[in-house]
Order: sequence, then C-alpha cells, then structure tokens
Amino acid sequence: MLEMVIITLLKIIAVLAVVLTGCAYSTYLERKVVAAMQHRIGPSYAGPYGLLQPLADAVKLMFKEDIIPDNVERWTYAMAPAISFIPALLTFAVVPFGMDMTIFGREIKMVLSDMNVGVLFVFAITSMGIYGIVLAGWSSGSKYSLLGSIRSSAQMISYEISYGLSIVGVLFIANTLSLSELIAQQETILDWFIFSQPVGFLLYVTCAVAETNRAPFDLPEAESELVAGYHTEYSSMRFSMFFIGEYANMLAVSAVGTVFFLGGWQGPFTEQVPILSFVWFFVKVFMFMFVYIWLRATFPRFRYDQLMNFGWKILLPLAVVNTVVTGFFVVL
Repeated sequence: MLEMVIITLLKIIAVLAVVLTGCAYSTYLERKVVAAMQHRIGPSYAGPYGLLQPLADAVKLMFKEDIIPDNVERWTYAMAPAISFIPALLTFAVVPFGMDMTIFGREIKMVLSDMNVGVLFVFAITSMGIYGIVLAGWSSGSKYSLLGSIRSSAQMISYEISYGLSIVGVLFIANTLSLSELIAQQETILDWFIFSQPVGFLLYVTCAVAETNRAPFDLPEAESELVAGYHTEYSSMRFSMFFIGEYANMLAVSAVGTVFFLGGWQGPFTEQVPILSFVWFFVKVFMFMFVYIWLRATFPRFRYDQLMNFGWKILLPLAVVNTVVTGFFVVL
C-alpha cells in the first residue's frame, strides 16, 4: 500500500512539473512563432535565444503588487482564479501519456487514474472552468469584466453541445469510454480515428479553440473592446493563475484530441523502445499547440453575432449530421 502511494505521488509530481513547464514554454513558443510569422524576433534577451523569458515573467509576476479594487466581492474575487486554474490541471489525471512500462520488476501505468469512464470525467471537469471566469467577471465590479464573463458563458453554451457531439462518432466506433482503450484501438496510423471521423476532428478542433477562448474566438477578453475582459481587475499572481489556466486548458484539449483522433502515444518503434511513446505523445500535442498559435497569427477576431451564428447555425447542425451518419453506419 505504501509503495502504491509513493508511486502515485511521484507520478502526480512528474505530471504537474511537465504540465506547468509546458504552460510556461507555450508562452515562449507562441511569442516566437507569432514573431516569425510577423517578421519579428520575439524574446531574445533573457538567456540564450530568450529561453529564460518564461522564468523572468514568473519572477516579475510574483513580485508585482496584488491590487484589489474597493468595489469587488472579496471572497469570490479571490477564489475565481483558482476555480479557473484547478480544473485545467485535473484533466491530466486520466490522460495516458505513455505506454505502460516495467520498472524494477513492477508494471507502472503511465496514467494517474485509468478510469473506465475517463471521457465523461474529462468533459465534466473541462466544463467547470467557465465558473471561474463568470465569477471573476461578476465579482470584479467592472463593466468590462462583467461583459467578458457574460460573453464567455454564452460562448460556452453555444459550443459545448457541438464540442461533445464531435467525439460521439469516435465513441460509437470504439464502443468504450476509457481513454486507454481508445488508444489501444489505434495501433497503426491507419487505425487513427481522424481517418474514420474527419468531420468530427474538424469540429473538435474548432470547438476546442472556442472553448478555451482563443483567437479568433477570444471575445471574452477582446482587448480592443473590453480592455482585458474578465481579468481586467486582476494583477500579480491572481492574473497569472488565469494565464496559466488558459494555457493548461490548451494543453489539456490538445492531449485529449491526441488521444481521440491521433492514436495517443502510439507510433513507430514504441514496442521496441517504450520511451518513444512519450516522444510521440508530446510531438502530437505540440502539433495541436502549433495550430492554436497559427490560428491566432492568421485570423482576425469574429464579431459577436458572427460567433453565435457560427456556433448555432453551422457547427451544431454539422455535429448532429455527423453523429447521425456515423450511428447509421455503425448499426449497419
């Protein structure tokens, strides 16, 4: 029992360290990629090639003054960043990030909790992050923050249905709610569900971008209209928790998308060299993250009525048709 507890704690520490480091260097990646697309240099002073810029940002935010405006609802204002931040990290509890390995004669599962209803857990947890945004906007006592939170809640309702339906086709084909079993059914590249569910994949990517409030669907924090939206009145480490939560959400939906559509950690030579399973998993997640950044550097922000029309009149009917057609062929 003690051995199991120690192994689990070590896995939790390792996953948290990797995810938080990934969040930090996602900001570096975004700055560098967008800079290259806009013919700029990006971070270059803090460390070689600017590689220490995330550390410099973290130190700066820690020493910033934590300003609390007079007209906020203090308890809710203080809790909102944590409510937004924690669910993003909890998602990684059920994501298999490598093939099971034998270490010191004991088989170790490369997942914190191999739940047989992992899919339901992921969607239940990811839908909770919106509460932090709504509470932050309401408790800040600012019209900009309130408008940002209202936009975010309306946007979440518009895209959550299509987001859920985008993976129903995969569940019809795989006939399981276990993320580990989904990966096991995608042994070769031709078995990847992206080929049997291309429409579902496009729906998932689009809805995931909207779900995480990223460009071109970043209406809740539209700088040109709402200053910074729901986190306008936040500073110091409270602001950084929103910031880390956003990038953790991006990593989470990228990891889940990798499991659903790109075979998870499956890849060439993983049976011969098990450590390669981690490499393949990280490469696929990196591809998702690159698409996120590419979209930000390429597309202008949607107008709000365009966003609602796109969610209800295009994505939802397409998701329903994809689900019905997939179900028809599965039954046949």
